[in-house]
Amino acid sequence: MDDLPISWFQDILRFSLKATASTSPPWISAAAEGRPGLTDPKDPGKDPRFRELAEAVLFSRRFLQTYNLALAGILLLLTAWHWGEKAVLARRKRRNRNAAERINETWSSSSSTIEGTATPPGIAKLRHSEDETTPLLTNESPKRTSPGIKKPYFIIKSWLQYQPSPIPIINKTLPPNSVSLLVLAFLALNVFYNFYRMSLSSTYLFVFADRCGILFVANLPILYLLAAKTQPIKLLTGYSYESLNIFHRRAGELLCFEALLHFLGMDLIWYFLLRHLGFTLARFLFNRVVGLGLGAFVAYEVLYFTSLGSFRQRCYEIFLALHVFLQFAGLVLLWFHHHTSRLYVGISMAIFIVDRITFRLWLKSSSHPATLTILEDDETLLLSSNWDTSPRSSALLPKSMAHGWKPNDHVFITIPSLGNKYILQAHPFTIFSAAPEYSDSDSTPSHAFFTLLIRAQSKSGFTHDLLTYARTHHMTQIRLDGPYGSSHALDILSSSDTAVVIAGGSGIAVAYPLLWALLHPSSNAITDPETGGPSSSSPPSISSSANPLRKFKLLWITHSASHRAWIPEEKLEELQAWGLDLFITPPTALAGRPAVSDILRSWAEERNGSTGVVVSGPDGLVRDVRNTCAALIKRGDSVQVQVEKFGW
Repeated sequence: MDDLPISWFQDILRFSLKATASTSPPWISAAAEGRPGLTDPKDPGKDPRFRELAEAVLFSRRFLQTYNLALAGILLLLTAWHWGEKAVLARRKRRNRNAAERINETWSSSSSTIEGTATPPGIAKLRHSEDETTPLLTNESPKRTSPGIKKPYFIIKSWLQYQPSPIPIINKTLPPNSVSLLVLAFLALNVFYNFYRMSLSSTYLFVFADRCGILFVANLPILYLLAAKTQPIKLLTGYSYESLNIFHRRAGELLCFEALLHFLGMDLIWYFLLRHLGFTLARFLFNRVVGLGLGAFVAYEVLYFTSLGSFRQRCYEIFLALHVFLQFAGLVLLWFHHHTSRLYVGISMAIFIVDRITFRLWLKSSSHPATLTILEDDETLLLSSNWDTSPRSSALLPKSMAHGWKPNDHVFITIPSLGNKYILQAHPFTIFSAAPEYSDSDSTPSHAFFTLLIRAQSKSGFTHDLLTYARTHHMTQIRLDGPYGSSHALDILSSSDTAVVIAGGSGIAVAYPLLWALLHPSSNAITDPETGGPSSSSPPSISSSANPLRKFKLLWITHSASHRAWIPEEKLEELQAWGLDLFITPPTALAGRPAVSDILRSWAEERNGSTGVVVSGPDGLVRDVRNTCAALIKRGDSVQVQVEKFGW
């Protein structure tokens, strides 16, 4: 770098501040404008080194235009994967529905001629192989077809599902290998764009720092899109924003690292070159372009450190406030920092405003009166409300809670009566109650019974203050933002021969709505041929599911006996009457952690067929379930697992 004439470098700096992807090299533009000097032997445009730097700056501007096209290509591949998987699940659901219809026809015809039959002849025939030829007690696992030539496929699929142990010392939880692979692919793509046709000589330090800055702003739209609660990625891939949150965090970390490289690179440029021109450090930092860039850099770095789990869990309210303010401030500073960033900043600002204001504060917002009830353990409360749902005026408009929700959805809740600091705060909770019996295609309104299971997490913060408030107030007004979520878990369970739900602690808030939707007779029971409703004469074992040969199982792990009061006993008995096999382990505070992997393996081995598993609970439980399913997949079993987080 020392051999580069400072006067030339000034020209490069001035050129880079104005250059865009369509800008012509300075010597060509000068010739077109008829400016003198190009024939002067001292003109820098005649020196190959100056030309190389100018061309490198222009190449970065043009090359980075393809970055978002590469991301779009990856998104298309994931979209194709999702819709292919959705087609497979739909085919399985049709198979189960057809089986149910055959049983329905058999039961309908036989019930008219056979009085008092506990089990219809058709169902008895279907169950013959299980009930009459299978020993009551056996130590042998069901026989399965060997993977054969498909063994490499099952090994790869198992490895993708496997979740490694946490990183030692720092105890950092790692995602499953499939997610890690996608994250590494995203990072590798950015490394490629950082170094493609980039000389590693010190002369190109400015060009490298400049490219890091461009790559930073090129990633802004995907960062804000992944953070948006209402987004097109869900429509394409089926995954809601909370499932994509890990990619949002990794993208944020990458952006902060790119910003750091850009900042350090420019600092070195000042130290080795600009200070020799009389630029003091103060003059350099308070230059308009540098000052605005430094402000944006500080905004995003503070945004990153306050987003770390250690800070977020202790100071969630501060995290929320800073997250909104710093995102907006960072975008404004970047807009004025450099004109080449304005396209990306404008797209990001539009995503931010549309998501935060148009959707979250307007179209998806609704207010309701609510009842607060403190439960037996004195640390948990139920927040309940109810209202008549109404159909949407247009299918193009998003659904709000006033229109109902789907099983496993979650909602953001605001309670202004807790105090001024909570007026603008919104906290996420999984909806504990069953979804209303209402569909978008049905114009008939239904009644929604809404419940949240809220457990105080610390001695301060929203949940603690709400619990304290509930001791003296039994009613309050709530504002709901939602619903949000994905139907993937329900799709997996409804298309499987054995549906298994595993809940750890308050993960029962995820489990109950899913099981209610799967088992409720209004949608799953054998219908009465005359009334079209559930058959009053069909026994519980038949009306429990669309296909009597399917199994529905719930494993609920609680820490203490008082946690059983989180869900009324009659609700559990109702699910059991509809066909649920329920297993609640002794409280872990007394008996320790149960052998979840052994229980899950025994359930999956009860019969041939597909097994769908949904788990919600602590990280250790989730990892145990994932890896048990990975082991089953490796040997050739048809197993699908979906993790639903009840806190993020």
